Amino acid sequence: MIEGPYFVLTMVGVLGTGLVAGAFCAFSTFVMRGLAALPPAQGVAAMQAINVTALMPAFMLVFLGPTVVCAVIAVVTFVLWPDEGTVELLVGSALYLFGCFGVTIAANVPRNNKLAGMDPGSQEAIVYWPTYVSEWSRWNHIRTVAASAGTISYVLALT
Repeated sequence: MIEGPYFVLTMVGVLGTGLVAGAFCAFSTFVMRGLAALPPAQGVAAMQAINVTALMPAFMLVFLGPTVVCAVIAVVTFVLWPDEGTVELLVGSALYLFGCFGVTIAANVPRNNKLAGMDPGSQEAIVYWPTYVSEWSRWNHIRTVAASAGTISYVLALT
């Protein structure tokens, strides 16, 4: 069984990836559906406001903290190569780093940036809004599953 500081680090990984999985699950299950139900100009304006708020320190700590922790877990696991939990720790790290953080950077952020440059009431924004909701949500589902699976993998490493 994993012990000492390595155990604490893994528990922080479980907590961090789990928190992010929950936040993304909320977006996948009701936030985006609620925004999509609004008239497009209101949905665009609301999502723009959410995206600005997401860049504040509170959420960035919740999102980037696990990214750092997962990277540290991966490096420490490669260096120590423990007798137990190695595969689970590496899989959990990869799931979060690539499936959550990587997808955010490659798929969700570019869509957010494109939406940010639009006037909510413009024809461009109104036409783009359904595409944004569909594509952004699809990638968010992937992030949700990746963060959740990363959490499960870390828990399995502890057992």
